[in-house]
Amino acid sequence: MTDTVQVIINGATQPVPVGLNVSGLLAHLGIAGNRVAIERNQDILPRTEWGQTAVLPGDTYEIVHLVGGGHTGRRV
Repeated sequence: MTDTVQVIINGATQPVPVGLNVSGLLAHLGIAGNRVAIERNQDILPRTEWGQTAVLPGDTYEIVHLVGGGHTGRRV
């Protein structure tokens, strides 16, 4: 039995620990949750759902760090 799952983060496949939610994924990646927008499987994931959304094998995430008052962003 494996203790990681494969997900795609900003176009790169990465192993992450089993059992994470999206908030835990950010912590695992060392990304502060403020000023970040997340797209999960091509849908914007509201911040209010991060703690209850499980990270599943094959999920695709685009994580964007908002800068300049939110008018521009960069992938993290």
